[in-house]
Amino acid sequence: MPKLLQLNMWGGRLEKQIADFVKREQPDILCLQEAISYDQEDTAMFLSIENLQKFVGIEHAAIAPVFSFKLMNSTARFGNVILSRYPILKSEVIFTRLGHQDDFDFNEHDYNIRNFIHAVVSIDGQPVNIITHHGHHVHAHKNGDEETMRQVGLLVDYVKALEGPVIVTGDFNLHPKSESLDLLNKQLENLSITHKLKTTRNNLTHKKEVCDYIFVNDAVQVKKFSMPEEVVSDHQALMLEF
Repeated sequence: MPKLLQLNMWGGRLEKQIADFVKREQPDILCLQEAISYDQEDTAMFLSIENLQKFVGIEHAAIAPVFSFKLMNSTARFGNVILSRYPILKSEVIFTRLGHQDDFDFNEHDYNIRNFIHAVVSIDGQPVNIITHHGHHVHAHKNGDEETMRQVGLLVDYVKALEGPVIVTGDFNLHPKSESLDLLNKQLENLSITHKLKTTRNNLTHKKEVCDYIFVNDAVQVKKFSMPEEVVSDHQALMLEF
């Protein structure tokens, strides 16, 4: 029974906690936002995707950075990532706002660069569509706006064209019943709503909303959905067995 983990990694700040949690839970597929890819072995600052792969033994990766920045003698890439113990047959990155920014500087560039990544994973010979997205950030609330409507609409149109099992995950930066997210709620089952989550945040932030989600279509048979209690980020992890 495949197990999928959804997590906003918060830049991998809680390095040991994330690594220990993933090693214990042994998910087969990881859908990650705010993840950092970095080719140096030890940063002493954050858990890179490459080090997470080595630590828990996950071979396959599809990486969708929204921006890159210089770090020491190399370049770090920040964005959305799908890791898998199953082969990734193909992957595609779709930008919903702006495009990848090299040499990113928060003082000079718009941080609201957004994309989603679609990986087709082969599970016992069956192709399964896995998508992860970090949603547009609107200051002060999670109700969304015209821009979130536009971007979620792009994602919904993309999902409609897929065949077979579809799982969509991510930190959408949207309230469960916001008008923007409702576009996706009408297309797929929102497990965070089905299971009546009250929050997907924790004591590392003052924020208390639900903004992290796993969605599935009718071709996915849900065996178990949960939100583990461990604190590994300022967002809680979500777990799906299917």
